[in-house]
Amino acid sequence: MTYWSEFLFVAAAHLLAVASPGPDFAIVLRQSITHGRKTAIWTSLGVGSGISVHVGYSLLGIGLLISQSQVWFDVVKYIGAAYLAWIGGHALLAKPAGADRADPGNPLAAKSEPTPETHGAFMTGFLVNVLNPKAALFFIALFSVGINPHTPRLIQAGYGLWMVLATAGWFVLVSLFFTREAVRRNFLRFGHWFERVMGVLLLALAVRLAFASLR
Repeated sequence: MTYWSEFLFVAAAHLLAVASPGPDFAIVLRQSITHGRKTAIWTSLGVGSGISVHVGYSLLGIGLLISQSQVWFDVVKYIGAAYLAWIGGHALLAKPAGADRADPGNPLAAKSEPTPETHGAFMTGFLVNVLNPKAALFFIALFSVGINPHTPRLIQAGYGLWMVLATAGWFVLVSLFFTREAVRRNFLRFGHWFERVMGVLLLALAVRLAFASLR
């Protein structure tokens, strides 16, 4: 038996899901504009690595148990909503960057908060992805309905590896686009107002997540 048709189905479904605007896209966009390319790329790698968690419990069958438990679903969604709200709240309170805080050699350097360390940027992307219950439900459905249960676990793990790499690759491309000097400069023309708009967007996503339903 060949698994190419199944893989193409998985790849297409995943592509549609990952390209849809959501918390992952919002956080990578914010990191790109506010903190620059390095931070955005590490955040993207964190998002991609978060996929491995969803794949892991889907392969183990634990995801199916979670999908049947309203209590566990609520725990994940409220933690995820609180985390997004925390990030959004910080962005919403952004203040204009003072002239003394800008790097005179880089007109894009003025920002309302310190640039995260590599580990911090990675963990931000990782947690935003892992704590999104809608992402969890997508992978649970994909592995329980979209993939034949007789497909060897090793092949299914290969599908998962592809989705990890494809997710990271997609958001790295998003990072590269939004950190192009011309693109980033246009966003930064609005200065701290961009941060506040992103704060509102992240808070809106947090509220939407908090009211997400298992069914």
